[in-house]
Amino acid sequence: MARPSAAWRLSLRLLYSLLRLLDPIIRVWWQTFGIGITAELKVRGRRSGRERSVLVGLLNVDRHQYVGHPNGPVDWTRNLAAAGEARVAQLPGLSVTLRALPLSDGPERDAVIEATARQQPFPGNLIYRAAQRHIKAVGVYFRLEPSDLASSQPLGGAM
Repeated sequence: MARPSAAWRLSLRLLYSLLRLLDPIIRVWWQTFGIGITAELKVRGRRSGRERSVLVGLLNVDRHQYVGHPNGPVDWTRNLAAAGEARVAQLPGLSVTLRALPLSDGPERDAVIEATARQQPFPGNLIYRAAQRHIKAVGVYFRLEPSDLASSQPLGGAM
């Protein structure tokens, strides 16, 4: 049985704080060259109602797409759970609206967590592999499916 790890919780929190600090540089690089499985997810804030944007790893498992956070609920996963859908852009400027279905513990979620360690670019793949027990205990993941309102549109458009 997977158990949370205080050391991994702190390590992942520090890692994601660093990524937030570097976000402007990472976004320019993503928009110019792309970064592995990185995609932009735009979701409506659960309190403000304003559109929020985050770069995420878009995982592919058995012809389904998934997103998630390895260290438990964070603002964007809470917003995604509340909104139930988001716009996802694998390429800058083009997005599609997708419905987000939260994954509960079980084989599908486990397969997504294992795929994360294979699909993340270096050094993320090593971190995910090493922290897998912690991630299985606390990670929050969603399957993305076409929405009834699914449409391609520029990222500046209404959600």
